[in-house]
Amino acid sequence: MLCGWERRPDPRPVLPGPLDRLGAPCTFLQALHIPWDPELWPSADPQRRSFWPPLSVLPITLLPNPGQEGACWELTRTHQGAKLALARAPPPSSTRIPEAGETPWVASSRAPQDSAVVLQEVNAFLPSDPPLGRGGQVSPVTLSCNLGNREPVMFRKVVRQSKFRHVFGQPVKNNQCYEDIRVSRVTWDSTFCAVNPKFLAVIVEASGGGAFLVLPLSKTGRIDKAYPTVCGHTGPVLDIDWCPHNDEVIASGSEDCTVMVWQIPENGLVSPLTEPVVVLEGHSKRVGIITWHPTARNVLLSAGCDNVVLIWNVSTVEELYRLDSLHPDLIYNVSWNRNGSLFCTACKDKSVRIVDPRRGTLVAEREKAHEGARPMRAIFLADGKVFTTGFSRMSERQLALWDPENFGEPMALQELDSSNGALLPFYDPDTNVVYVCGKGDSSIRYFEITDESPYIHFLNTFTSKEPQRGMGSMPKRGLEVSKCEIARFYKLHERKCEPIVMTVPRKSDLFQDDLYPDTAGPEAALEAEEWVSGRDANPILISLREAYVPSKQRDLKVNRRNVLSDSRPAAAPGSPRPGASTPAAFTSIAAPGGSLAGAGEAGKLEEVMQELRALRALVKEQGDRICRLEEQLGRVENGDA
Repeated sequence: MLCGWERRPDPRPVLPGPLDRLGAPCTFLQALHIPWDPELWPSADPQRRSFWPPLSVLPITLLPNPGQEGACWELTRTHQGAKLALARAPPPSSTRIPEAGETPWVASSRAPQDSAVVLQEVNAFLPSDPPLGRGGQVSPVTLSCNLGNREPVMFRKVVRQSKFRHVFGQPVKNNQCYEDIRVSRVTWDSTFCAVNPKFLAVIVEASGGGAFLVLPLSKTGRIDKAYPTVCGHTGPVLDIDWCPHNDEVIASGSEDCTVMVWQIPENGLVSPLTEPVVVLEGHSKRVGIITWHPTARNVLLSAGCDNVVLIWNVSTVEELYRLDSLHPDLIYNVSWNRNGSLFCTACKDKSVRIVDPRRGTLVAEREKAHEGARPMRAIFLADGKVFTTGFSRMSERQLALWDPENFGEPMALQELDSSNGALLPFYDPDTNVVYVCGKGDSSIRYFEITDESPYIHFLNTFTSKEPQRGMGSMPKRGLEVSKCEIARFYKLHERKCEPIVMTVPRKSDLFQDDLYPDTAGPEAALEAEEWVSGRDANPILISLREAYVPSKQRDLKVNRRNVLSDSRPAAAPGSPRPGASTPAAFTSIAAPGGSLAGAGEAGKLEEVMQELRALRALVKEQGDRICRLEEQLGRVENGDA
């Protein structure tokens, strides 16, 4: 058995070859060091007392040298052993095997320049006593083995087969972009954009508070500066997220330490929206992370700069769980797993944590997942593995794949570049493709995650000229399957939003089953109460064969369960407890399946309705007055008065 293999990197491309003794495909083997131990191996030839055994079936791939007629292998005997390396010039030909004690011998053969020849068998014998040169140094012994009359073996580069290998990105035309949008300049590593099959939401600059723009997808072109916004926050908006089970409900987190849930009209905004359906107050510092539960209806997670994670039941305005002791530092992001039983977090202390929210316990933790001090991200994949992005100690951007069952070492770790923008990963669970966008970059890289080493396979890069300030990703049910569109991103520039379409080139116009497996639909698999009781369920899947047709969305209904009652005992940590108040117009609306409101609440509702009728009458009266004034003004201008 040979010992002490040394493989050195080679700048030339890897060619396939037989398996060497390390069990890996043979690349360009530059050198082989063999220990010099006469007791390790028996004599190959007792008559010559040689210390060298036959090197039988040694798989070495010979590569032609550019600009030379042939190639040969050189074996040099040293104090420590012997070195087998590719000679840079062909030695003189010789075939006679020398006797013991004779001068070194050479045997060579030429390898054609246009082929790679595999040497399968080498039998080498050296003199029993090494010849000494000047100063007692060991003289080199050069051996080039005869390749014999073998047919040259032609090789070609092997490429991993994948149906996503040719995915390409293409920006839409200018008339299909959203122009003149003043994207927020707040210093927070958020996507600043959220999109669903009906609406596009973008966090924008606003004076005197925070606001975000909600546009129907069809409203492309230049956006008027007077276009109505959602502007109920008193501080800048940091994060927004559409409800996966209702395309007209969106949640927002702000520097004013509140979380607000909004109901968007079916046809979009016609006037500024200032009154949310629900206001959730529980954080003591700004709220920078908002994410809905993937399978349970009306369950919302929020995380703030107070290092606290809160989970809410929006329909009852209750704080279900408070996790305030698991994170010692700022939380960078939160990601639910496929069925919503766990979530993973990336923290400023360089740790990735997997948390069971209902038990309030830490399932797994990996310290120093990325050793750099800059922001990192962690997301759950469909099979339960964790994909992270971060920085190395030398500030190089990295990707890593982790198995929660063995958090000690990453399954794969790749370095990308030395840019300083945080990497934002977007994951498609149907295709197992991860799209990585860097804030301030002008490119989108995408990788396929497989069960085969090296697990993270680079596919391609979409590159544009302008850097991106944020990015939104369209759910799979909002894509155009007739055009083989597998992803669509909404790239935020300084003054516009540009859709980017990712397409798999196919010639057939038929539905592509391999590209569009059944995907998560808008129907919730669980109610909030079922999830709290301990039930888990995977998303309810829908087929995209007939293209997704959105159904009519039902309004978000809120049922405040005795929120105003002071006689209710204080809730224990981790148990449901009331959140903040909601606007009066929604305080007594019963949720589907909820209990009837009491007589007192019915009276309050009647008062609200009377006030609403009075306001409508006042608005009508003022409208009539405005019309009369306009008529008078017109007569004055025409000289009739």
